[in-house]
Amino acid sequence: MASDDHTSATNGGSNHHKKPKLNPPEPEQPETLTLISPSEIESEFSHHDPSVARINNGSFGCCPATVLAAQRRWQLLFLRQPDYFYFSLLRPAIDASRRLLLPIINASRLEEISLVDNATTATAVVLQYVARAFSDGRFNKGDAAVMLHYAYGSVKKSVHAYVSRAGGYVIEVPLPFPVYDRNDVIDEFRKVLNKAKLENRRVRLAVIDHITSMPCVVLPVKELVQICREEGVDQVFVDGAHAIGCTRVDMQEIGADFYTSNLHKWLFCPPSVAFLYCRKTDELNDVHHPVVSHEYGNGLPVESAWIGTRDYSSQLVVPEVLEFVNRFGGGLDGIMKRNHEKVIEMGEMLVKVWGTHLGCSPDMCASMVMVGLPACLGIQSEGDAMKFRTHLREKFAVEVPMYYRPPKNGEVDCITGYARISHQVYNTVDEYYRFRDAINQLVQDGFTCDGNE
Repeated sequence: MASDDHTSATNGGSNHHKKPKLNPPEPEQPETLTLISPSEIESEFSHHDPSVARINNGSFGCCPATVLAAQRRWQLLFLRQPDYFYFSLLRPAIDASRRLLLPIINASRLEEISLVDNATTATAVVLQYVARAFSDGRFNKGDAAVMLHYAYGSVKKSVHAYVSRAGGYVIEVPLPFPVYDRNDVIDEFRKVLNKAKLENRRVRLAVIDHITSMPCVVLPVKELVQICREEGVDQVFVDGAHAIGCTRVDMQEIGADFYTSNLHKWLFCPPSVAFLYCRKTDELNDVHHPVVSHEYGNGLPVESAWIGTRDYSSQLVVPEVLEFVNRFGGGLDGIMKRNHEKVIEMGEMLVKVWGTHLGCSPDMCASMVMVGLPACLGIQSEGDAMKFRTHLREKFAVEVPMYYRPPKNGEVDCITGYARISHQVYNTVDEYYRFRDAINQLVQDGFTCDGNE
């Protein structure tokens, strides 16, 4: 049976059958690598719908044509001879991708890096580990998990699904928005930990966003993790879903126990693939993939490398992705720097035209920024924000996420609607002008979200 073959192969068993002569796909690159031209960038992303102003790279990311071609070669290699692909090619190729990520995130050991489907899967890995600690009595009923109020929706639900049901107490940290001083975030976080201490409630887990999704702000994760260490928080999990390829990611500097980031958002991988970093300690030796396969018990990287028959090709193209980014001046660092500068330039252009403001200071954003919308548009609820986003897509072919910020006590005629704009290498200035002109047209027409024009 397949499971027996698999066991013998992974345990060093012999296989005397003659192997077919199959080779993994070789990266296609010119003899002399030159910097990529604007026309080549356009060609790499020609599969994008040219009629849409796509200034929302943050949601689903993007993948260049050369990487998609590499993915297709891996897919066909599997379909050509699945057994040889599985027994001889898959594990080394996954390990090659992991090894290339090692210096990018500055992890100290390869065994600390696993590849999983996405940050949501990584969250399940971490929270199942925490839930088992409650169930096994290592954590006590009523001990706390802390997360940010602006944590991603599925992460918040996962914390409640795993931690609350296991007997843990969940605490949310309220964060200010708009926010222009990183110390405001640090102060609010410290207040919550101090409050838990006064209540004699031990904090077992802190879930901290590196870049919040909505509203979008780059948080001072290094300082927040350090506060957790000072206050005796047992485990720190950093949700960096947007981070790699968008801002600097350094495991040694951040110092978290767990860290995850999607490779398909800002690192040009096809969907879906993420890395999960688990700091190597004696305490963290019981971390498992939520899908139990034949590899259970062989360590998270190995467990994650086989969760049954599926398409693993998105995990295998990191070499081609790095070839692509190295065609840009400064490589990945250069891309991140230019994306940041351009998104700030476009954001400041928009708020100047609309008489509004950015949602954070430029040093608190990376390749995305929150842009205040004219108050006269009348965005008064989350439902309004979603309907307005749909209206822009359907009527103006502009794709950009919207956020509703409830007025604070005493606020009158304040900005309650924000757009989260992204900048990636394929974006052009005209796309932001189209967004600007669409909003200007709606304001001129007297459009409001309550349906009156």
